[in-house]
Amino acid sequence: MAEVLAHLDPRDGGRYLDGTVGGGGHAAAILDASAPSGRLLGLDRDPAALAIAARELARFGDRAVLARANFAFLDDVAGKHGFAPVDGCLLDLGLSSIQLADEDRGFSFRSPGPLDMRADPDLRDTAADLVNTWSEKDLRRVFAEYGEEPEAARVAGAIVRRRVKAPFEAADDLGRFVAGVKTRRPRGIDPATRVFQALRIAVNDELANLERALAAAMRVVRPGSRIAVISFHSLEDRIVKHFFARESRDCICPPHLPTCVCGHRAGLRVVTRRPLRAASAEVDRNPRARSAALRVSERLP
Repeated sequence: MAEVLAHLDPRDGGRYLDGTVGGGGHAAAILDASAPSGRLLGLDRDPAALAIAARELARFGDRAVLARANFAFLDDVAGKHGFAPVDGCLLDLGLSSIQLADEDRGFSFRSPGPLDMRADPDLRDTAADLVNTWSEKDLRRVFAEYGEEPEAARVAGAIVRRRVKAPFEAADDLGRFVAGVKTRRPRGIDPATRVFQALRIAVNDELANLERALAAAMRVVRPGSRIAVISFHSLEDRIVKHFFARESRDCICPPHLPTCVCGHRAGLRVVTRRPLRAASAEVDRNPRARSAALRVSERLP
């Protein structure tokens, strides 16, 4: 929180965009810092999160505007609500505590609820659909690429054999099954963690949406203002790092070309060469912050 506020530097009269408003914690802090007339547009795909954010931000009146939307289209949404350009944009990625705590959403491998994992309940496919219908090859690929699961092949094969007898319906059923299949026991995390991460990313198309959101944020942020992104695993952080690096260069041609033919011009200045981590005091208050990595870039003219 402190690092986000320091880098976005919200000010009176500014317009800010929180592309993943969640429960409204960061949004409230930005609105407090930009009082008395700063405004914020908060987006979320999850109507349950928006309802909580609406209660959290009610004290700000019309200074806070909420919209149900995929942050991949944040520039379009900002334009429709009269917020473009903005004086700062925050993307706080990954699973929210609101979603993790709701047993009916199936995000946790300890949840007895349905194996769902949709951040947007209007999405067609649930995690159960993927687990019970995708081929062994596709499951193996998803576990390996999105979960970086070293036993992807073993887990995918076991799932396909088991679902013939009994399809997976509950999240904790899959969690226990994966834990029983795996032979490695990584210290400090549940054996099913990487498989659940992979399924969540696949169900919600998270990585493709992040790529689109970064490009959209670059279009909507005013020159001299900043984009701050908090990621929680290496795949997200790698995408953010590479996007910021690419957009901070004047040429993105392959190295073997003798002269530039791309015509690309730098649109960002990287502010944080290395990701910032939460201070120990914040981790003590909120242990989930321990894996958070913050990267910041500034829009060039």
